[in-house]
Amino acid sequence: MVKGKKSIVKFVIDCTQPVDDKVLDVASFEKYLHDRIKIGGKTNALAASNVTITRDRTKLTVASPTELKFSKRQLKYLSKRYLKKQQLRDYLRVVAASKNTYELRYFSIAAGDDEEEEEAEE
Repeated sequence: MVKGKKSIVKFVIDCTQPVDDKVLDVASFEKYLHDRIKIGGKTNALAASNVTITRDRTKLTVASPTELKFSKRQLKYLSKRYLKKQQLRDYLRVVAASKNTYELRYFSIAAGDDEEEEEAEE
């Protein structure tokens, strides 16, 4: 029996918009995820189970072996908790941009502006 290369699944959290506006610090977000991601119901088990968190200037990448069945949903949950802790939850939301990517976006408030303009014209 020949052993193949272990497959890895990567999840990306794209924080481009808030980082460009200097609203979010990617380093503290990375530390938050590192401290709180659970593997098998236990925190601080990332190294033992070969899960890595890497960061670019505006993106965090969580790489996990496929056999762990790491949950993308857990990343969304932790991202939302981090935003709540930083009191940014009212301004930012976590949106699935693709199958393995989450993106932090601002709420679009353009819909409310149109109603105010209509009322002003009357």
